[in-house]
Amino acid sequence: MPTQNLIIDPQKLWDAIMETAKFGATPKGGIKRLTLSDDDKRVRDWFKAACEALGCTVSVDAVGNMFAVRPGKRADLLPIALGSHLDTQPTGGKFDGVLGVLGALEALRTLEATGYETNAPIMLVNWTNEEGSRFAPAMLCSGVYAGVFTPDYAYARTDRDGKTLGEELARIGYRGSAPVGSHQFQALFELHIEQGPILEAEAKEIGVVTGVQGMRWYEVTVSGQEAHTGATPMKLRKNALLGAARMIQAIDKVGMDYLPGVASVGLIENRPNSRNVVPGEVFFTVDLRHPDEAILDRMEAAFRKALPDCAAGQDLGFEEKRIWNSPAVAFNTDLIACVRRGAEKAGYSTRHMASGAGHDAAYIARVAPTTMIFVPCLGGLSHNETESTTLDECGRGAQVLLNAVLEYDRQLGDRPQPIC
Repeated sequence: MPTQNLIIDPQKLWDAIMETAKFGATPKGGIKRLTLSDDDKRVRDWFKAACEALGCTVSVDAVGNMFAVRPGKRADLLPIALGSHLDTQPTGGKFDGVLGVLGALEALRTLEATGYETNAPIMLVNWTNEEGSRFAPAMLCSGVYAGVFTPDYAYARTDRDGKTLGEELARIGYRGSAPVGSHQFQALFELHIEQGPILEAEAKEIGVVTGVQGMRWYEVTVSGQEAHTGATPMKLRKNALLGAARMIQAIDKVGMDYLPGVASVGLIENRPNSRNVVPGEVFFTVDLRHPDEAILDRMEAAFRKALPDCAAGQDLGFEEKRIWNSPAVAFNTDLIACVRRGAEKAGYSTRHMASGAGHDAAYIARVAPTTMIFVPCLGGLSHNETESTTLDECGRGAQVLLNAVLEYDRQLGDRPQPIC
């Protein structure tokens, strides 16, 4: 059957996105679907049922990664994987991660509806805890798959309420029996919204992603002394919040000094957080990113130099530790070429680009050929309830995903079968 008959139905994809957006829907039109929450269980159950309705075999590994497989013609070929994640930020949108999973699901629906048989099996993947908003670090369970973390390390991660990932996996029934890594595949394609403004600004329809910039996360605790705000003179205070504010300002300067790198503080806890108590302790997180590892080293050095300088003169203490390091990644050139040809076949304009955000593909690139496909998002806005893209943009991304996979599968078909 000629592959040009394999056309994605954008409306069906859009309907699936809107249907799953009900799991964790927020009043502002976004999604709060934290990893291993009850809403995460609901969307996982929905995804499992949708895959099984297509005749796929669905299984779950020991850290909750989900794998759905549609058989191919050749038993000697490992599957081609497609997918992303279904968890969201606390104020997440409808498309981050979700488009990659449901776009892959729509690609399988298209294959099934036309009866098209690929040479290799096709595998859909839903990775656990990509966001890292509940259990740090991000991309945790694709990291376990890639050997970056151990399962025990993942199980021991705690949320802000002290609940562990291992306990929550078991609670919602998604701590699978399959060993992590037992679901093997030969390549991974991940569809995603850009999460930045470049495609929209340049009026390009598809981002051909060449890699992911390096990322490092840190945790900082600033220690001072609680005191009465009315009775403690300004000069005698040990105000941890004031020290943290100066550190945050210095961190912002690190980002500005090393453009196009970025430096961000996203989570702050002020203690005891009372209106008439001088803060005695502040906890905050730091996120440094740059495409060049050498420059990221310099950013880290500048950040660490700033902390004691900001604490000096206020009699404050502080502790800092790096909790995550994801080096810059270059994606597979053969898969990138498949994406480019897939976009050309569909007649879409393209731009080669690196990803500013982290994705599961960054870890999977350590153990299998990997690449990504981007579609625009309105204003480049993501990790926000108003995150938006269009039905047509989602459809284009899923079409390029399908085309790229079929191009890769065609090349596999040209290889000779083993002699029994």
